[in-house]
Amino acid sequence: MVMEPSFYTSVPKFQLKFISLSKCITSLQLNLEFPTFLYYQYDLRYVDVSQNNFSGTVPTWLLENNTKLEVLILMGNSFTGPLSLSLAPNSNVSLIDISQNKLQGQIPISICPTFPHLSLLFLSKNAFEGDIPPCLSGMKDLWILDLSNNQLSGRVPEELITKSSLTILRLSNNNLSGHVLPVILNANGLLKLYLDGNNFSGEMANVDVSISEFPTSLREINLGNNKFYGNLPRLIGNVPFLEKLALSENGFEGSIPMEFCNLNYLEFLDLSENNLFGSIPTCFNPPDIKHVHLHGNRLSGPLPIAFYNSSSLVTLDLGGNNLIGSIPKWIGTLSSLSVLLLKASNLHGRIPVQLCKLYSLSMIDLSHNMFYGFIPSCLGNLTLKTKYQKTLTSYSEASDVLEDILPYHKEYPETYMEEWVQFTTKSGSYSYGGLILEDMTGIDLSCNKLTGQIPPELGNLSQIHSLNLSYNNLTGVIPSSFSNLKQIESLDLSYNSLSGEIPNQLVELNSLEVFSVAQNNLSGSIPKPKAQFGTFIESSYEGNPFLCGAILHKSCSRINSPSTISTISDDKGEDGLFVVLLTIFAVLYINPYWRRSWFSFVGKCITTCRFSIGGSFLAYFIFKRCV
Repeated sequence: MVMEPSFYTSVPKFQLKFISLSKCITSLQLNLEFPTFLYYQYDLRYVDVSQNNFSGTVPTWLLENNTKLEVLILMGNSFTGPLSLSLAPNSNVSLIDISQNKLQGQIPISICPTFPHLSLLFLSKNAFEGDIPPCLSGMKDLWILDLSNNQLSGRVPEELITKSSLTILRLSNNNLSGHVLPVILNANGLLKLYLDGNNFSGEMANVDVSISEFPTSLREINLGNNKFYGNLPRLIGNVPFLEKLALSENGFEGSIPMEFCNLNYLEFLDLSENNLFGSIPTCFNPPDIKHVHLHGNRLSGPLPIAFYNSSSLVTLDLGGNNLIGSIPKWIGTLSSLSVLLLKASNLHGRIPVQLCKLYSLSMIDLSHNMFYGFIPSCLGNLTLKTKYQKTLTSYSEASDVLEDILPYHKEYPETYMEEWVQFTTKSGSYSYGGLILEDMTGIDLSCNKLTGQIPPELGNLSQIHSLNLSYNNLTGVIPSSFSNLKQIESLDLSYNSLSGEIPNQLVELNSLEVFSVAQNNLSGSIPKPKAQFGTFIESSYEGNPFLCGAILHKSCSRINSPSTISTISDDKGEDGLFVVLLTIFAVLYINPYWRRSWFSFVGKCITTCRFSIGGSFLAYFIFKRCV
């Protein structure tokens, strides 16, 4: 019915009430026509034709023909043009989802009188521009509004935030501006507020605490990636049931307020990329905290004891701060920890073996610090398979509040907060979220002062995708056990003092995309190009004087090993000394005057110095030749 719209060639003899044709296509195909048999339906109540890449204009005739329609889901198609609604009022429609299309122009103000009892409106991920229609504030039944990821501008109507019926408001990633803090303080009915990715500004601390407070109804607040500044608002600590808080990528400064220790229900905290300083409050230890992001600030002090024995913590991201000390041994108490990011945190000391007890660890970044000593061999015991979900956004059957509206339990996310982490691999820094984050595994120990050999046990990390040990002082050979890293995509061992040959077994790593052993003391021939190894360029091997191969433009038949070069040099030195002494004896034998002068000089040396310099050279030469 989707792939072949002309399947029905005549007027159908049936009248449907419910129809769901979601995700019917197996690949992205352009210009699919809308099913023609729907033109003849007049009694529809529920229509879901999402994610089929239908093109053309929005089929508003569905609303005209079906006056009893309650739910219309058109998300994930390719509808274009403006959204035109010149319809008679339809008081039955409660949900409209036209998100993830290519609609342009302004959101029509006629949407309010046309659907007076609309409860859920999803228009995200289009190209709508202009102002938010003020009439949306007067829709008494509207309790979920999602206008995110458009090009909307101007200010947010105050009544839209403060109206009592709205429980979820998502305006993320637009060009909206203005001072919204005073408005948020009056949003008594909101449960979830997402204003991230806009141009909102203002100093959030300039509020009279005695007469103001954050709405106690809020469960999730995302004000990240805006232009707020000043101290973090202490009022947030008075929101008793707050579960998720994101204030990242703003201009906040000062210390983390002690009032944040009152957030006993907090599960997600993101204060990254601000100008916060001071230490993390030792009292901050919500019992259900799962994800903590504080990277890119100026926080100081040791790793806070607040996280000690935090069995729920999944992500700990403290990179890019001015911490002191080493990784404490109590790190082994974080039994659920899956992502540990401490990059460029000014830490030192040895890498604690207690990390090996964290069997859920899948991503470790300790790079750009001052760690020294050996790499713990027990890291090879990590399975890199997390037992706990690393992401936040989870799709499930419709919640209780949606069951009456969505009889087929359409999947909608329980939260619009998203868990993203930065990790360096394949010579670049990447953001990982969603299913990609769930699958990502990696260890980055680069840019430290680690010494000793690479533990062969690291070859047991069969699920690892990225391993970076570059810019250390590692010695010894490349373990042949690395041939067991069947899932690895990036392996960087450059800028160390590794010696020996590159194991030929590495050519079996068919997933390897980036490989570097540059600037070491490796010797011998580069493994013969096979599969992925045939794609690596000269920079992967440069800086190894005794390494040879076609990619380096060095023939292995003309390259000597370091030990051979040393032997040849010694022999050449001894032969040169022999020639010098032979020349001296020849001259003394031919010229009697020089011969008498020489013996006179030797006699004086015997008398005064008790030994002959020339005799010592001769004795040394005879000894070396005999040996």
